Amino acid sequence: MSDESLFYPPKMGKIMLLGMEEIMGGNGVGALLELPLLGNSVPHPLSASSNHAFSFETISSLQSALELIYGPHGGRGMALRIGRACFKYGLKEYGSLLGLTEMTFRLLSLPVKFHIGAKAFADLFNKHTDQRVRVEEREDEILWHIERCPLCWERKAEEPVCHLAVGLLQESLSWLSGGKIFDVKETACIARGDAACTIAIDRTPLS
Repeated sequence: MSDESLFYPPKMGKIMLLGMEEIMGGNGVGALLELPLLGNSVPHPLSASSNHAFSFETISSLQSALELIYGPHGGRGMALRIGRACFKYGLKEYGSLLGLTEMTFRLLSLPVKFHIGAKAFADLFNKHTDQRVRVEEREDEILWHIERCPLCWERKAEEPVCHLAVGLLQESLSWLSGGKIFDVKETACIARGDAACTIAIDRTPLS
């Protein structure tokens, strides 16, 4: 599979832009999309993106653009917030498809919801995008392995950079647990030479 054939579908690309707009505002997103780094790869306004697929190169460039505008530390914080914002748009678009909004699912115990939810979430990416996710369940944690990752596509970094995915998982866990906070951290990243981007999720909430 060539680099040019790796994409997120239009729905997921628009979810990402909606999350960015919520956190950055319309003017902020507009300024970011005008950066030479992105060229003309992302349409704006959002209404124009309904049939526009997002290449992995574009998705990665969006993450780099956040760091360019806000600095490495500020860009990381923005990406985390954008990831959390993306979850509600994703839930609205895909929740029924995944069965996560059904009352029967909501009434399950938290460990069972973790098991079902992690598999369903991974299947969503594996079946509907060119991203590849593998879930590894351990006694005290869940490991979310992104084996083909658009967020750090063709990037080189000394530290993990897939902050949007961390934010997305943080918010999904909060929703699954009814508002609890969990320790979620990226422990490996393809951008720094690791085999996969790995996000570790502690099963025990911090609060």
